[in-house]
Amino acid sequence: MGRRELREHIFKLLFMSDFNEGEEMNDQLAMYFDGLEVLKEKDQEYMQEKYQKIKEHLDEIDALLNEKSKGWKTSRMSKVDLSILRLAVYEMKFDEDVPVKVAINEAVEIAKSFGGDASASFVNGILGKIAKDE
Repeated sequence: MGRRELREHIFKLLFMSDFNEGEEMNDQLAMYFDGLEVLKEKDQEYMQEKYQKIKEHLDEIDALLNEKSKGWKTSRMSKVDLSILRLAVYEMKFDEDVPVKVAINEAVEIAKSFGGDASASFVNGILGKIAKDE
């Protein structure tokens, strides 16, 4: 599985976590991975590990998003856009293997595929501001 596909799956896991909590989310994760036709163990481990790391940094990520997004607190953002932004901010701030420009570009591409008409520009604007200010 390529990086883009792995990233899309992690985005989906983050999106699911907004609707499921605790043990229920663990069951959802298991069902999600069972539903993937071709899944190598190393890919599943990579996705689970990155998902967990994002969840561990969620308060810090959301605080940064709330600080940088004028008039759009995380509570008002669409769940799709918020999940994309959380993944990208994690990659920008905490994942040294992902260059900032790559994290932004990949987030915009996911937003084009899964978000609404304005999602790509919204995601790009917020991530661009974070990159510029950091």
